Amino acid sequence: MDKDLPQISIRKADHIRINLEEDVRSGNRTGLERLFFQNEALPDFNLNRVDLSIELFGKKLAAPILISSMTGGTDRAIILNQRLAEAAQTKKIALGVGSQRAALEDPDQAESFEVRKTAPNALIFANLGAIQLNYGYGIDHCIRAVEMVEADALFLHLNALQEALQPEGDTNFLGLLPKIEQVCKTLPVPIIVKEVGWGISGETARRLAEAGVRGVDVAGAGGTSWSQVEMHRMNDPRFARVAAAFRDWGIPTVDAIRQVREKAPNLVLFASGGIRNGVDIAKCIALGASLAGLTGPFLKAAVQSSEDVLNVVDELTDALRICMFAAGAADISKLKTISLVER
Repeated sequence: MDKDLPQISIRKADHIRINLEEDVRSGNRTGLERLFFQNEALPDFNLNRVDLSIELFGKKLAAPILISSMTGGTDRAIILNQRLAEAAQTKKIALGVGSQRAALEDPDQAESFEVRKTAPNALIFANLGAIQLNYGYGIDHCIRAVEMVEADALFLHLNALQEALQPEGDTNFLGLLPKIEQVCKTLPVPIIVKEVGWGISGETARRLAEAGVRGVDVAGAGGTSWSQVEMHRMNDPRFARVAAAFRDWGIPTVDAIRQVREKAPNLVLFASGGIRNGVDIAKCIALGASLAGLTGPFLKAAVQSSEDVLNVVDELTDALRICMFAAGAADISKLKTISLVER
């Protein structure tokens, strides 16, 4: 690793490498494995008429799929984000970039986030760690992040456990919610608060809704565990064991979705955390999500080629379309009315 790189960029490069090379799966399960659609043996429509499209924040998407925030701030991320942006544009799905703090503190890294030139019509989410609002960041930084990627909305991500496990972590979360509220009141784009893989509870979602947040991405447990990622970054065995103790931590994705729908029904809800195929996406939409986000499958594909990323989208949409057909849902609005069987 180049020691002349800024520390944040080194950490981002570590994160990419570890996610690709190590077992960083959560010890939790998403809960999606407990849920099933009732088969509709006589759907009253043609498979080729199934409509996956939705409208969100002024953009029409061909499918309710989000390429979740994953990378940026390193040289390697330039080609990865370009391939992801190509897929978002070609397939008309949504795209979130990784945390932009690296580029705000080192303008040389901004190129790795400039996805709008590749995806001029896509729904794009900028991304900053909410905790930075307690460490000198303000409205101007949020605006700069949005302008950097010409974003349609801003993710403010919450990662308290990850920060606690990082030797260099920012852990003073005192008084953060009023600062999030001020961002919501000031920025001209919607604010979406997202977790990074341990889930958002219904009560927290309610507080965020009262602060003016337009939506949440629950990012539940069951997929990538960032405690495992941080464990692989540790040089000190004691700290590595501390990180390893949290492999089972978090609110499973299904539980988080249900809690948020109950406590904050008016929030736009994104589902992520351990989603792996089109049937999982359909289940999340049926539970009340507007978008379903995936990270791991897209990152692994982006390392290979643009074609591989496009193939992932096609596989997801094929399975989603067939699932909707077999469940008797001709469009997304109908899918949202279908009850899942739990067993």
